[in-house]
Amino acid sequence: MNKTTLIATIFILVMAIFPFTVDSAWLSIGITFLVFATVAFSQDIILGRAGVFNMGHAIFFGIGAYTTAILNVHFGLEIITTIPFAIIFPIIIAIVLAGPIIHLRGDYLLVATIGFNIIFEQVLSNDLFGLTGGPNGIFGIDVVRVFGYELWSDTAIYYMAFGLLLITLLIIRNLDNSRYGRALYYINKDEIAAKSMGINIPYYKLFAFALGAAIAGVAGSIFAIQYSAVSPESFSFMQSVMFFAIVLVGGSASLPGVIIGTFVMFVLPELFTEFKESRYLIFGAAMVLTMVLRPNGVWPATFGNIPKYLKEKALKAKPKGETE
Repeated sequence: MNKTTLIATIFILVMAIFPFTVDSAWLSIGITFLVFATVAFSQDIILGRAGVFNMGHAIFFGIGAYTTAILNVHFGLEIITTIPFAIIFPIIIAIVLAGPIIHLRGDYLLVATIGFNIIFEQVLSNDLFGLTGGPNGIFGIDVVRVFGYELWSDTAIYYMAFGLLLITLLIIRNLDNSRYGRALYYINKDEIAAKSMGINIPYYKLFAFALGAAIAGVAGSIFAIQYSAVSPESFSFMQSVMFFAIVLVGGSASLPGVIIGTFVMFVLPELFTEFKESRYLIFGAAMVLTMVLRPNGVWPATFGNIPKYLKEKALKAKPKGETE
């Protein structure tokens, strides 16, 4: 058993018994931690594995939450029935938004995704088609019903979020062991080398966007269930910054790193409530220190390297005068 597998096993066991060891306040914090960890892992698929600078991930999180809220409150669908839509709609939006800009790289793509997130927040605040509730959002989301049983308790919601996180970890594990995962890894390391291998770069980047959006959408649905309400400020540009920073600070494509980043961002402020309103300042300082002291993240992932012959082939394919 390698170190990462051991850490994952311990983490899963601890989180499995967590509801039986804490009070209701900490149980609520635990739910939020699981939801945000899931969203951070979905961002890690796009940023950490595909290397795509996406600063608008809160869009997909918000679409999932608002899909559940709108379909339940305005159209009377049961919560369980809304979840497939909370997966499909973010995928569609991810492809529609990312398709035209997927060829952009670095800060150009970053600026484009920032713009999309700002537009999304404004659309929610302006009560699109009278469905989003404007700045106040949507309240009165129903409880989850499964086979006639109402799952309304925090413990039930906690295990929904925990189950989603486990499914996400399983998806990521299978992704890393698949040809899709290897393709994303090569694209992240060196796009020219990946292209020389015949990898369809736009296709795999869109795949990463779609998969990350689907997972974030379901997490958004759980988020809406937890609070029985949604509002625009929960899916703002700053929320996207947090998810982006979690991956960078924790370590791209690193399971322990994402968990550490989520803990620092969303749990530590609850331990030190007097600093809760200053969490952006604290996390900003943590980002600076991490980038200076550990530029690859607190717990960077370790992978094999691109074969030497592919690197040499990529160098030959580069235009004259272009550097690494």
